[in-house]
Amino acid sequence: MKKLSLQGLAITTFVFVMMWGVNKITDLKLFSAFDGMSQAFSEFEITDIVFSQLRPDPLVDQRIVLVNLAPSRGLVAQQIMKIKQHKPKVIGIDGFFDCEGGLYDTLNCPQLLDTLGNLMLSNAIQEAGNVVLVSKLLQTKKLIEREGDVDVYDSIEYSDPMFTVYAKNAYASLPTNASYQEDVKLCRSLFPKMMVNGKRELAFSVQVAMLYDSVKTNKFLARGKDEEIINFRGNVELVENKLGDLQLKETSSTRYPIMFYAVDWDQLLDDEYIKDIFEGSIVMMGGMGEFIGDPSWEDKFYTPLNKKVAGRANPDMFGLVLHANVVAMILNEDYVDELPDWMKILIAIIICFFTVILFIIIDNKLPMWFDTLSVTIQVIQIIIISSIVVFAFQASSLKLDLGLSLAASALVGPAYDIYKGFENQIRAWLTKRQPEVLKE
Repeated sequence: MKKLSLQGLAITTFVFVMMWGVNKITDLKLFSAFDGMSQAFSEFEITDIVFSQLRPDPLVDQRIVLVNLAPSRGLVAQQIMKIKQHKPKVIGIDGFFDCEGGLYDTLNCPQLLDTLGNLMLSNAIQEAGNVVLVSKLLQTKKLIEREGDVDVYDSIEYSDPMFTVYAKNAYASLPTNASYQEDVKLCRSLFPKMMVNGKRELAFSVQVAMLYDSVKTNKFLARGKDEEIINFRGNVELVENKLGDLQLKETSSTRYPIMFYAVDWDQLLDDEYIKDIFEGSIVMMGGMGEFIGDPSWEDKFYTPLNKKVAGRANPDMFGLVLHANVVAMILNEDYVDELPDWMKILIAIIICFFTVILFIIIDNKLPMWFDTLSVTIQVIQIIIISSIVVFAFQASSLKLDLGLSLAASALVGPAYDIYKGFENQIRAWLTKRQPEVLKE
């Protein structure tokens, strides 16, 4: 038994050494011809199947109303004033009102020419008194040189002071691995809070939720996680026609029905909406294309709700809807829980070790059947582990993330064969050398 355990431990160690080696080889891009394929699979997670296909249809969250942002500051001011009349609890605006690059002249910043529109917007924000504006986390060149490519920030970009002085400010930056604004943006999570120059800053969605329900939001922050997985529930639109009838419209990129009420900018200004939906609610304003249903890619993200779980072709969620999903998650206390890293590693080691022990027993007792049984066991293991991951996430929003266990299960067969080949070769070499040793 001791010999069996030691052999099992040695082969298990060899499996993890192989995994480390494969990881290093792929980091070196030695298989660059397969980069497209590897990228497609790297974007996929087993839990995406639950998000996009297995969950029941969500209920409409009547506390959150989405409003498409008007194309000019004067019209945005009119939107805010009209919404204010219906007494919403908080208004979150996912849009910047600044001069890009800090160049405050009419040539580089034509928005300054709209003096009346700027004054109207500033006054509307001041009169509303419950507005949250977005900011952007930034890294100075000095910080990048010192820290490298890490999620540490030492500066923030705000809208112009004439707007921010009358509003709460919170960052809209999200972890997407995108190198630039127009790059592919795959979003699964958010940073709930960040420390910037010793001051705690809140994410835009978290700040909006805080003004609506501070108790639930503080409970969310008390989880103490630097990064939270977003529990996406819906990505749809509600359009209201000229007759005032609510029409359900499913987006082309997801299968989910309505999750939030939404009003287009011209519908709001033309009074073509149901007034009652705003009272006491969270109103989130932001860009959703020229009109609701516009297939625009601007400020749009790939999410786990995408119909294509791998090799995604079209982004499926506007940033505003993504922030709304976070607010709903906080208010519903519908968090995603994860296993700690040490537990993921321990589970992978245990599964690998006992699989190796089983392989050794089969190899000793049923050598003729070893290849058939070992492959069968690996396939069954992968199916069972994948099913457990899916079931756990569907049943309780627990993300097991057993990718390391799956990798170990897939490699244990080849690793066992390689290890046995080396072992047999060494034994043969020692057996061949033994007579010469005795002769001496």
